Amino acid sequence: MSRVCQLTGKKANNAYAISHSHRRTKRLQNVNLQEKRIWWPEGNRFVKLRLSTKAIKTLQKKGLSAYARELGIDLKRL
Repeated sequence: MSRVCQLTGKKANNAYAISHSHRRTKRLQNVNLQEKRIWWPEGNRFVKLRLSTKAIKTLQKKGLSAYARELGIDLKRL
């Protein structure tokens, strides 16, 4: 399974690891993904999602249905 947030679509970022001598080597900055079971009241069930921590914070503020509707995601498919 790829390391992509299922709601926001966030994924790894290309970056440089810079040493003390300032040599640059390419590296990946991965997204902080967490596996979450979230209650979906409209579907009357739990939905299991891989979410970035930023998406989890937004979910707590807006709620699952409103956030998914805003992003254009159909929760019935999950």
